[in-house]
Amino acid sequence: MGRRLKELLAQDKLARVFGMGQLCSPKLVEIIGLEGGFDAVWLDHEHAGLSIEQIENAARAARGMGLDSFVRLAPTDYASVMRPLEAGAGGVMAAQVRGVRQAAEVVRWSKFHPLGLRGVNGSGVDGRYGLTPGKEYMEKANDEIFVAIQIEHIDAVNEVEQIAALPQVDVLFIGPADLGQSMGLVSEWNHPRVWEAIERVAKAAQANKVHWAILPPTPDYAKRCLDLGCRMLSMGWDTWTVIRGIRSYKQEFAAFWKL
Repeated sequence: MGRRLKELLAQDKLARVFGMGQLCSPKLVEIIGLEGGFDAVWLDHEHAGLSIEQIENAARAARGMGLDSFVRLAPTDYASVMRPLEAGAGGVMAAQVRGVRQAAEVVRWSKFHPLGLRGVNGSGVDGRYGLTPGKEYMEKANDEIFVAIQIEHIDAVNEVEQIAALPQVDVLFIGPADLGQSMGLVSEWNHPRVWEAIERVAKAAQANKVHWAILPPTPDYAKRCLDLGCRMLSMGWDTWTVIRGIRSYKQEFAAFWKL
């Protein structure tokens, strides 16, 4: 369920993902899949408070479209990490991580023995509702589950070398807006200190042979990140997509707003 992303990153290829939260819908997932060009969708439980049923339906639509899926969540407890995986998501992205101990906890909650201590329950879709034998289920989950740790606070940057060294972390996902805010740089995504933090994450990722990702505000920003070794770009967001679409129609039919 997270195999596509893991394979792309293992081959050092660029992974393109699309985010959705307020307008999370299986139909939107299908539209993204039919349009093509994306490798995965990520579902924002952190901010949108998605229900398990919403995650199940979106993940099901993603599988039908040949897309991976992962859920951004606040890793406040074991169940918050485990339940999206049993609902069919291919992975998790832990938001607002502050240090290596918290990141290690996310990995432990996401993986089965010997990689972690995730609770065993193969009755969800990830275990084919109990049809997959227990050992096979656990081995497959350990192999395929995608784990991303968000680096969006200066405290996490200060421990990023240790976080990047953790086994089973697939991606360090930079959140530049929150990162800047934690440094007292509100909405200053291009501030030199923000770029210094990004470069430190990039170096830690390269040294530990893991990848890093970001949600870039512009193509130029994305290009600079690619030059630093970024191999996952989050391009597209549900509400922004609708706003851009409405504005494009207003521009195309501008003459009819003057009547």
